Amino acid sequence: MENTQMASFVKDLMRQYDEAHPHADPRTRHWLLVEDSPWPVWILTIIYLICVFIGPRLMRNRKPFSLQYFMVVYNLGLVVLSAYMFLELILSAYDASYNFQCAVYNKDSISNPKELRVAKVLWWYFFSKAIELLDTVCMIARKKFDQITFLHVFHHASMLNIWWWTMMFIPGGMSWFGSCMNCLVHVVMYLYYGLSAIPSLRSKLWWKRYITRFQLLQFCVTFTHTVNSIRVGCEFPRWGQNLLAGYMVVMLILFGNFYMQAYIKQATRSKKAAAEANGHHAPPVVTDRDSSRTKAD
Repeated sequence: MENTQMASFVKDLMRQYDEAHPHADPRTRHWLLVEDSPWPVWILTIIYLICVFIGPRLMRNRKPFSLQYFMVVYNLGLVVLSAYMFLELILSAYDASYNFQCAVYNKDSISNPKELRVAKVLWWYFFSKAIELLDTVCMIARKKFDQITFLHVFHHASMLNIWWWTMMFIPGGMSWFGSCMNCLVHVVMYLYYGLSAIPSLRSKLWWKRYITRFQLLQFCVTFTHTVNSIRVGCEFPRWGQNLLAGYMVVMLILFGNFYMQAYIKQATRSKKAAAEANGHHAPPVVTDRDSSRTKAD
């Protein structure tokens, strides 16, 4: 039954792709990993998910790999790449005369040579989503299984697939803003990860929790920017605007829940544990039913 449903799902995706295919951007449709077909990205996603499910089992009875030097080079390399993409997205958007409220993408965009610069840096952004799948592979190799959450896996897998559709059909216009914001966040995030891989620096890194706040701010700003582009009637495929706005809502929910669990509730539990350790117990809750007995005690 499940195999039938999966086959039906894939068939439906292919049907939608065939219907959209005539609208593909002729400049980017044959670029690396775009390949005029979603199959390369789908295969990469399947391999990634197999690693997620099988990797922890393979590592269960093995010693974790240190990977210290690799983690430093890998993360700082992503800092450099993210910084480059952030600056290039701003410069290319300016060069293409994008309006902050509305960056148009239509049939004329394809023939504009300045738009090609935007498409090229957006491809690097798309390709970076494939590189970032190594985040999870490193977690598995280092036996950091508690970090491989649904949020982590869903975010990595979905971003790669969403950006295949972006590069295939809308590699320009409004697509620049959300990716630019994300690159800025990744500069801060991967800088933290790279420095935290150095043991002598771990105790000096005080800003981990602010990374999640920065991510939440990113989602809010991108959502607001996207909804506003719909409001002003920006000439950009509506499905792209709806997809981005909807994805920002999903990210706000998932990252918001993570922040609540990891920081707010954890801080409350820590304070309660500290109070109990010092002999300060919270007063009992008194209900009408047992108030007389409690007072008598």
